Amino acid sequence: MLRFDRVLAALILPFAALMVLGCSEGTGPDPQAGSLATGNGAPNGAHYNLNIIGVPRDKTADMTGNNGHRIFVKLQGNTKIYLAEGETYQVLDANGTDGDGARFQLPNPDPDGDGVTEYSVYARALGRPGGSSTTTTCATDPTTGDVYCSSESMVMVRSRGRSSFTNVSRELLYIYVDLDGDGQAERYGLLDDALQDYYWNYDNNGLKLVQLRFYEIPTDVN
Repeated sequence: MLRFDRVLAALILPFAALMVLGCSEGTGPDPQAGSLATGNGAPNGAHYNLNIIGVPRDKTADMTGNNGHRIFVKLQGNTKIYLAEGETYQVLDANGTDGDGARFQLPNPDPDGDGVTEYSVYARALGRPGGSSTTTTCATDPTTGDVYCSSESMVMVRSRGRSSFTNVSRELLYIYVDLDGDGQAERYGLLDDALQDYYWNYDNNGLKLVQLRFYEIPTDVN
Protein backbone atom coordinates (compact mmCIF):
# COMPACT_ATOMS: atom_id res chain seq x y z
CA MET A 1 0.00 0.00 0.00
CA LEU A 2 2.88 2.39 0.80
CA ARG A 3 4.43 1.81 -2.62
CA PHE A 4 1.06 2.52 -4.30
CA ASP A 5 0.70 5.83 -2.40
CA ARG A 6 4.14 6.93 -3.58
CA VAL A 7 3.32 6.11 -7.21
CA LEU A 8 0.01 7.96 -6.99
CA ALA A 9 1.69 11.02 -5.49
CA ALA A 10 4.31 10.99 -8.23
CA LEU A 11 1.55 11.09 -10.85
CA ILE A 12 -0.59 13.76 -9.20
CA LEU A 13 2.04 16.34 -8.15
CA PRO A 14 3.13 17.40 -11.69
CA PHE A 15 -0.49 18.00 -12.71
CA ALA A 16 -1.16 19.98 -9.54
CA ALA A 17 1.86 22.18 -10.25
CA LEU A 18 0.62 22.87 -13.76
CA MET A 19 -2.82 23.82 -12.47
CA VAL A 20 -1.34 26.27 -9.95
CA LEU A 21 0.86 27.82 -12.63
CA GLY A 22 -2.08 28.20 -15.02
CA CYS A 23 -4.24 29.83 -12.36
CA SER A 24 -1.54 32.29 -11.35
CA GLU A 25 -1.02 33.38 -14.97
CA GLY A 26 -4.73 33.77 -15.63
CA THR A 27 -5.59 35.81 -12.54
CA GLY A 28 -2.58 38.11 -12.38
CA PRO A 29 -2.56 41.64 -13.85
CA ASP A 30 -2.09 41.85 -17.60
CA PRO A 31 -0.16 45.02 -18.54
CA GLN A 32 -1.41 44.76 -22.12
CA ALA A 33 -5.08 44.45 -21.21
CA GLY A 34 -5.39 47.67 -19.20
CA SER A 35 -9.03 48.13 -18.21
CA LEU A 36 -10.43 46.18 -21.17
CA ALA A 37 -11.86 43.22 -19.35
CA THR A 38 -15.50 42.90 -20.34
CA GLY A 39 -14.97 40.59 -23.32
CA ASN A 40 -16.77 42.90 -25.78
CA GLY A 41 -13.96 45.42 -26.22
CA ALA A 42 -15.34 47.96 -23.74
CA PRO A 43 -13.65 48.95 -20.47
CA ASN A 44 -14.97 47.98 -17.08
CA GLY A 45 -16.64 50.57 -14.91
CA ALA A 46 -19.40 53.14 -14.86
CA HIS A 47 -20.33 54.81 -18.13
CA TYR A 48 -22.99 56.86 -19.93
CA ASN A 49 -24.91 55.08 -22.70
CA LEU A 50 -26.14 56.83 -25.84
CA ASN A 51 -28.01 54.92 -28.55
CA ILE A 52 -28.18 56.43 -32.03
CA ILE A 53 -31.22 54.82 -33.66
CA GLY A 54 -31.85 54.85 -37.40
CA VAL A 55 -35.56 55.09 -38.30
CA PRO A 56 -37.17 54.75 -41.77
CA ARG A 57 -39.71 57.54 -41.19
CA ASP A 58 -39.24 61.01 -39.74
CA LYS A 59 -40.42 61.50 -36.16
CA THR A 60 -43.08 64.18 -35.65
CA ALA A 61 -43.06 64.43 -31.85
CA ASP A 62 -41.31 67.34 -30.15
CA MET A 63 -38.45 65.76 -28.23
CA THR A 64 -36.79 68.95 -26.98
CA GLY A 65 -35.69 68.49 -23.39
CA ASN A 66 -36.36 64.77 -23.67
CA ASN A 67 -33.49 63.56 -21.53
CA GLY A 68 -33.41 59.94 -22.64
CA HIS A 69 -30.38 57.97 -23.69
CA ARG A 70 -31.25 57.86 -27.39
CA ILE A 71 -31.21 60.01 -30.49
CA PHE A 72 -33.26 59.25 -33.58
CA VAL A 73 -31.58 59.73 -36.97
CA LYS A 74 -32.55 59.02 -40.55
CA LEU A 75 -32.08 55.39 -41.59
CA GLN A 76 -30.94 56.63 -44.99
CA GLY A 77 -29.23 59.96 -45.44
CA ASN A 78 -27.71 62.70 -43.33
CA THR A 79 -28.52 63.86 -39.80
CA LYS A 80 -26.77 66.56 -37.76
CA ILE A 81 -26.24 66.05 -34.04
CA TYR A 82 -25.40 69.47 -32.61
CA LEU A 83 -23.11 69.52 -29.57
CA ALA A 84 -23.27 71.76 -26.51
CA GLU A 85 -20.86 71.99 -23.59
CA GLY A 86 -22.08 71.05 -20.13
CA GLU A 87 -20.92 69.36 -16.95
CA THR A 88 -22.95 66.22 -17.65
CA TYR A 89 -23.96 64.08 -20.62
CA GLN A 90 -27.52 64.84 -21.64
CA VAL A 91 -29.77 64.51 -24.70
CA LEU A 92 -31.24 67.98 -25.27
CA ASP A 93 -33.24 67.11 -28.40
CA ALA A 94 -33.68 63.45 -29.34
CA ASN A 95 -35.31 64.05 -32.73
CA GLY A 96 -32.71 64.37 -35.48
CA THR A 97 -35.19 63.63 -38.28
CA ASP A 98 -37.27 66.85 -38.19
CA GLY A 99 -34.86 68.98 -40.21
CA ASP A 100 -33.49 70.89 -37.21
CA GLY A 101 -31.08 68.18 -36.10
CA ALA A 102 -30.65 66.54 -32.71
CA ARG A 103 -28.80 68.09 -29.76
CA PHE A 104 -26.48 66.48 -27.25
CA GLN A 105 -24.64 67.95 -24.28
CA LEU A 106 -21.25 66.70 -23.11
CA PRO A 107 -18.23 67.98 -21.17
CA ASN A 108 -15.19 69.49 -22.85
CA PRO A 109 -13.04 66.41 -23.57
CA ASP A 110 -9.63 68.14 -23.71
CA PRO A 111 -9.75 71.61 -22.09
CA ASP A 112 -5.96 72.08 -22.04
CA GLY A 113 -5.45 70.84 -25.62
CA ASP A 114 -2.67 68.37 -24.84
CA GLY A 115 -4.16 65.46 -26.80
CA VAL A 116 -5.10 63.47 -23.69
CA THR A 117 -8.85 63.29 -23.13
CA GLU A 118 -10.71 63.70 -19.85
CA TYR A 119 -13.00 60.85 -20.89
CA SER A 120 -13.21 58.30 -23.72
CA VAL A 121 -15.88 57.20 -26.18
CA TYR A 122 -16.35 53.60 -27.32
CA ALA A 123 -18.75 52.57 -30.09
CA ARG A 124 -20.22 49.47 -31.70
CA ALA A 125 -22.76 48.79 -34.45
CA LEU A 126 -25.82 46.72 -33.61
CA GLY A 127 -29.02 45.62 -35.33
CA ARG A 128 -29.56 43.60 -38.48
CA PRO A 129 -26.31 42.95 -40.40
CA GLY A 130 -25.68 44.96 -43.53
CA GLY A 131 -25.93 48.62 -42.54
CA SER A 132 -23.17 51.18 -42.11
CA SER A 133 -22.70 54.78 -41.06
CA THR A 134 -20.02 57.47 -41.15
CA THR A 135 -19.84 60.14 -38.44
CA THR A 136 -17.65 63.21 -38.91
CA THR A 137 -17.04 66.11 -36.53
CA CYS A 138 -17.74 69.49 -38.12
CA ALA A 139 -17.67 73.12 -36.93
CA THR A 140 -17.79 76.72 -38.15
CA ASP A 141 -14.93 79.19 -38.39
CA PRO A 142 -16.15 82.19 -36.31
CA THR A 143 -14.12 84.63 -38.43
CA THR A 144 -15.04 83.56 -41.95
CA GLY A 145 -18.25 81.61 -41.36
CA ASP A 146 -16.84 78.67 -43.31
CA VAL A 147 -17.87 75.19 -42.21
CA TYR A 148 -15.04 72.68 -41.74
CA CYS A 149 -15.37 68.93 -41.34
CA SER A 150 -12.67 66.71 -39.90
CA SER A 151 -10.39 64.64 -42.11
CA GLU A 152 -11.05 61.68 -39.77
CA SER A 153 -14.41 59.95 -39.29
CA MET A 154 -15.98 57.19 -37.23
CA VAL A 155 -17.04 54.43 -39.61
CA MET A 156 -19.43 51.80 -38.25
CA VAL A 157 -20.31 48.63 -40.20
CA ARG A 158 -22.74 46.02 -38.93
CA SER A 159 -21.21 42.72 -39.94
CA ARG A 160 -22.49 39.27 -39.08
CA GLY A 161 -21.61 37.82 -35.71
CA ARG A 162 -20.76 39.44 -32.43
CA SER A 163 -20.21 43.19 -32.41
CA SER A 164 -17.37 44.62 -30.31
CA PHE A 165 -16.65 48.12 -29.04
CA THR A 166 -13.78 50.20 -30.39
CA ASN A 167 -12.29 53.41 -29.03
CA VAL A 168 -13.53 56.28 -31.22
CA SER A 169 -12.33 59.16 -29.04
CA ARG A 170 -9.95 60.40 -31.74
CA GLU A 171 -12.73 60.62 -34.33
CA LEU A 172 -15.56 62.01 -32.17
CA LEU A 173 -13.77 64.20 -29.63
CA TYR A 174 -11.43 66.04 -32.03
CA ILE A 175 -11.58 67.78 -35.37
CA TYR A 176 -8.66 67.72 -37.82
CA VAL A 177 -8.78 70.69 -40.19
CA ASP A 178 -6.38 73.08 -41.94
CA LEU A 179 -7.36 76.49 -40.56
CA ASP A 180 -4.09 78.31 -41.27
CA GLY A 181 -3.90 77.22 -44.92
CA ASP A 182 -0.48 75.57 -44.71
CA GLY A 183 -1.69 72.34 -46.28
CA GLN A 184 -1.51 70.41 -43.01
CA ALA A 185 -4.49 69.55 -40.83
CA GLU A 186 -4.28 70.80 -37.24
CA ARG A 187 -5.93 69.05 -34.31
CA TYR A 188 -8.51 70.88 -32.22
CA GLY A 189 -10.37 69.40 -29.30
CA LEU A 190 -14.14 69.25 -29.47
CA LEU A 191 -15.58 72.61 -28.26
CA ASP A 192 -12.23 74.41 -28.71
CA ASP A 193 -12.72 78.20 -29.03
CA ALA A 194 -10.93 78.21 -32.40
CA LEU A 195 -14.23 77.02 -33.91
CA GLN A 196 -17.90 77.16 -32.97
CA ASP A 197 -21.22 75.40 -33.58
CA TYR A 198 -19.75 71.92 -33.36
CA TYR A 199 -21.80 68.97 -34.57
CA TRP A 200 -21.49 65.33 -35.58
CA ASN A 201 -22.45 64.83 -39.20
CA TYR A 202 -24.11 61.39 -39.17
CA ASP A 203 -24.35 59.87 -42.66
CA ASN A 204 -26.42 56.70 -42.47
CA ASN A 205 -26.65 53.84 -44.93
CA GLY A 206 -29.22 51.56 -43.31
CA LEU A 207 -27.56 51.11 -39.91
CA LYS A 208 -30.28 50.75 -37.27
CA LEU A 209 -28.27 51.23 -34.11
CA VAL A 210 -24.93 52.62 -32.99
CA GLN A 211 -24.23 52.37 -29.28
CA LEU A 212 -21.86 54.91 -27.73
CA ARG A 213 -20.40 54.57 -24.25
CA PHE A 214 -18.66 57.42 -22.44
CA TYR A 215 -16.14 56.32 -19.79
CA GLU A 216 -14.29 58.53 -17.31
CA ILE A 217 -10.90 57.27 -18.48
CA PRO A 218 -8.31 59.11 -20.61
CA THR A 219 -7.25 58.41 -24.18
CA ASP A 220 -3.97 59.71 -25.58
CA VAL A 221 -4.46 60.62 -29.26
CA ASN A 222 -0.95 61.99 -29.79
